[in-house]
Amino acid sequence: MIFMEQKLESMREGMGSVLAELGYTNKNLVIVGADTTESLSLHQFGEKFPDRLFNVGIAEQNMIGISAGLALYGKTVFCGTYAVFLERAIDQIRNTIGYCKLDVKIIGAHTGISVGPDGGSHQAIEDIAIMRAIPNMKVVVPSDSYSTKALVNEMANTKGPFYLRLIRSSVPNLYQDQKISVGKANVLREGKDIAIIACGIMVHEALKAADRLQKEGILARVIDCHTIKPLDEDTIMKAANETNRVITAEDHNMYGGLGSAVAELLSRKRPTPIGMVAVKDVFGESGKDTEVMSKYGITEKDIFDKAKEMVR
Repeated sequence: MIFMEQKLESMREGMGSVLAELGYTNKNLVIVGADTTESLSLHQFGEKFPDRLFNVGIAEQNMIGISAGLALYGKTVFCGTYAVFLERAIDQIRNTIGYCKLDVKIIGAHTGISVGPDGGSHQAIEDIAIMRAIPNMKVVVPSDSYSTKALVNEMANTKGPFYLRLIRSSVPNLYQDQKISVGKANVLREGKDIAIIACGIMVHEALKAADRLQKEGILARVIDCHTIKPLDEDTIMKAANETNRVITAEDHNMYGGLGSAVAELLSRKRPTPIGMVAVKDVFGESGKDTEVMSKYGITEKDIFDKAKEMVR
């Protein structure tokens, strides 16, 4: 796949549009929000099905409890707010959603350092680590609007708990008609010298880094690992076996996220040199998304530099 700049699209708007369409075919689909339904673009669903969208106000623990109750009565529930606010409700997420395997899809928006101007208090860099540690919870991190729609559609038709991680920034679509499935990573670019395994906004950075690396004679394989749990072990193992070097790239703390998941797998099955491009265990600060990504070392340049170092 060749990376091409296109018009920017919002993952949140993509999610909102597909949920609004699913509302026609799935009469049991309901949405619960915590006073951020418009920001998450969930109002698209509410405009069509006002009796099936519940805004409980700034009360995240209550949102999870209500979602659990609706799921116990046979509803398919999507609920969400900004990811940092969800962390107030981890007790309820663990003990009512995860423990009981309820059909609740939790949306964490405005994630990562790339939230930018909102500053460190709103830049969720630990949410993947928290959610992937909860038994029964699947963790999905799409890279664009197209993949968001495909994954949300599958989530809505798959029983059980999910965590969907969305960024604030709008990005170009990387996909046009490719198949995207939960638990199956997508190889966007072939390469034999090193594998770059990325998720979310960092897939875009990885593709741009691969373009730069090719000019240096380094062929990088780029993998969109949009499902952190369950991890696509086959695709990752194949990449490790064929390239012998792996880089992970994520807009998340270096501890507990995609890099940790890949390192855990490789340490068990095939010890492989691994480099991690991630936030280095610090809180961020306010600034433009591009500025903070550059300051905290999660850009195409950081992937490019790490890949050159490892290949040498």
